[in-house]
Amino acid sequence: MSDRGAEDTAKAAGPPSRKRRGRGLALTLLIVVVLGALGLSAVRFVLSPVSATTATVEFEVLPGWGGARIADALEAAGLVRSALAFEVLLRLTELDRKMGEGLYDLAPAMSSREIAAALAAGGRPRTVRIVIPEGWRAAAVVARLAANGLGEEPELAALVRSPGELAPPGLPEGASLEGYLFPASYDLPVRTSASQALAALVARFEDELTGDVVADLAASGLRVHEWVTLASMVQAEAASVEEMPIIAGVFRNRLDDEMLLQSDPTVAYGLGKALPELDALAGDLRKDTPWNTYTRPGLPEGPIGNPGREALLAVLEPQRLDPNGVPYLYFLHGTDAGQPVFRPNTNLQAHNRDVDRYLRNRQ
Repeated sequence: MSDRGAEDTAKAAGPPSRKRRGRGLALTLLIVVVLGALGLSAVRFVLSPVSATTATVEFEVLPGWGGARIADALEAAGLVRSALAFEVLLRLTELDRKMGEGLYDLAPAMSSREIAAALAAGGRPRTVRIVIPEGWRAAAVVARLAANGLGEEPELAALVRSPGELAPPGLPEGASLEGYLFPASYDLPVRTSASQALAALVARFEDELTGDVVADLAASGLRVHEWVTLASMVQAEAASVEEMPIIAGVFRNRLDDEMLLQSDPTVAYGLGKALPELDALAGDLRKDTPWNTYTRPGLPEGPIGNPGREALLAVLEPQRLDPNGVPYLYFLHGTDAGQPVFRPNTNLQAHNRDVDRYLRNRQ
């Protein structure tokens, strides 16, 4: 081969022209841009709202859940398109360490970024509703709290007996919380402790100690514990709210006249019995306890249950007098032709007459 031929061959095998190199670089850049755009569109899609539905879904984050567990639960609930994409979002935004337990109201119309921000802001605690009826004894309140996971029964009972810092104003030294566990509906976080649960009930009682009530107490001459004790008796004796002021009037009149209060519910409480279990024929009324108002003068040792607002107010606003201005000193519950009857009286003779008629069915 001639030298000229070799030279021509070398020229043919030489590097590509500048024009061809530029075309290849442009093609590569175009591919990168297209892939980037496609990737960005894909990211936007997986982080976009699942649907246009604005109805909220209650979503719960339980204790100990990390970003991955939350992401999986959100995908299962139909709130995010991709659990993996949501978990990556949390990591990139460093929100995975800020997810708090609790309940959240989320909607499919929310984007993943909006959901992440809502979760990082913190949720409301999961609660359990506790209803305490008027007149319940502390033992029943303790049982209900324990049954709903708000403390263990032994711990709750011990705190009721010896409240320490839980004691409300006016509680005598050595007295229990009987009477101060205010009857109401409570929404308490599920992990509320025994002391926190009881504190909520006592705080609700303290809400009743308004300025007007404190003034009425001072005018009545009653101390707080006496007030609550009387109200618990009124609550136990009354068949309706309408009867409460008269029953309170009877008790306050008898106290003023130094008469025995003779309240059956106080006897039952002292014996640890429910009122229907009380047996007068067996001598229950004669069995002396600090709560027996047949054997001991004045008020019993303390409250016999937890009175509601109406009973507490009735003690402060009693109806002491009959229409003729004579003090009420007696009352009874009986029946007349099968219908319940409430009969207050001002003297023993009229009371005994009503006992014969409405309790013994003697006309």
